[in-house]
Amino acid sequence: MNFSSGLSSDNQEYNETLSWLYSQLPMFSRVGGAAYKPGLDNTIALDKLFNHPHQSFKSIHIGGTNGKGSTSHNLAAILQSAGFKTGLYTSPHLVDFRERIRIDGKMIPHEKVIDFVKRWKETETELSPSFFELTMMMAFDWFASEKVDYAIIEVGMGGRLDSTNVISPELCVITNISLDHTQFLGATPAEIAAEKAGIIKQNVPVVIGEATGSVKRVFEEKAKEVGAPIIFAEDKPEITAYKPLEDYTGWKLQTATFGTLDSPLPGDYQIPNLNTVLCAVSELRKLGVAISDSSVHEGISNVRGLTGFVGRWTIVDKKPLVICDTGHNKAGLSYNFAQLKRMLDSGKYKNLRIVIGFVADKAIDEILSLLPENAIYYVTQAAIPRALPVDALSEKFKERGICHKPYPDVKQAVNAAVEESEAEDIIYVGGSTFVVADFLS
Repeated sequence: MNFSSGLSSDNQEYNETLSWLYSQLPMFSRVGGAAYKPGLDNTIALDKLFNHPHQSFKSIHIGGTNGKGSTSHNLAAILQSAGFKTGLYTSPHLVDFRERIRIDGKMIPHEKVIDFVKRWKETETELSPSFFELTMMMAFDWFASEKVDYAIIEVGMGGRLDSTNVISPELCVITNISLDHTQFLGATPAEIAAEKAGIIKQNVPVVIGEATGSVKRVFEEKAKEVGAPIIFAEDKPEITAYKPLEDYTGWKLQTATFGTLDSPLPGDYQIPNLNTVLCAVSELRKLGVAISDSSVHEGISNVRGLTGFVGRWTIVDKKPLVICDTGHNKAGLSYNFAQLKRMLDSGKYKNLRIVIGFVADKAIDEILSLLPENAIYYVTQAAIPRALPVDALSEKFKERGICHKPYPDVKQAVNAAVEESEAEDIIYVGGSTFVVADFLS
């Protein structure tokens, strides 16, 4: 089996530029809180330094806990299919840094990364931006120079203090709220919702994918405060029925407005994500954006090819069935583990083998309580400083009496799972975005 993504670069100057970025501006995704710089002061100063590039294009702002990436890619694919030149800014990347910054599915060229960093180095400024702040400005600068019609901008973390919150979008979307990054965003769903609600802008419509109770009240109060029309996708369900496509390769969806749609994204969690996307499309139409039903069909059915979307319930082989998924918190993994259990219970598959690792700042004990029984576990760690060491994770498995085998890196863990598998087995690789990144690279 060949799991190579083909995304790496041999360009020496580009690689040196990237090394400089990583060394000067540590990524939160790699080192955690030490790289986190909340607040907009740096971003506002950078924005001025680069002549306010985000003012040159229309944007759609995507926040929430889970589903931001799926929602962003689907909306980008639909806008591309409708004929709009579409920028897409997401994070983190899996294999190639340039995955974060795309226009019409094509990653930012190596030379554009090199050029932007050169221009940044030449500025006489005392600013000390984070990796996220500078690379976000790189995206905005490229989008402006290429004259995109729309840019889909995914929030990095939270919302109120996130660097992306400098934009003035046409539409905001907040997918859902669950506990994640609690050390920065708050200890309760309502506290986290208050941070996510910070992207809601005056008079700008906002679509909320999933919200109940105190979380819903937080969004309602914020929208009322700033005069933003608010639409709860659950109250206007576009998806009226759905069933899995053959071999769990996606979904066939019956919708209220757009007819029958096929989605190639098989995860259970994609149903609420897609409902949110379709609700957002309806709101864009109200704003005068020309999106035909056929553009919705084409965008959703071809999202992987149009935008390069990978990492969410991505099937990389079929005998055995090898799946990788970047779900990494309790809410996201509960969907995945329930889906794996259902697949195993169907009788079509023989054994479930799970290659799993986490970052150290996640609520591991809560996640371990969700693990499917009767699975075979290969415990490992990603090659980043934030990874929970395999020895520490192995101890947690032992405390719970979960049979497992520890491996020092993802490659060895996956190889062991493949070597021990039969054709009718399932191999699931996940627990952390960075476990999936190591697997794909």
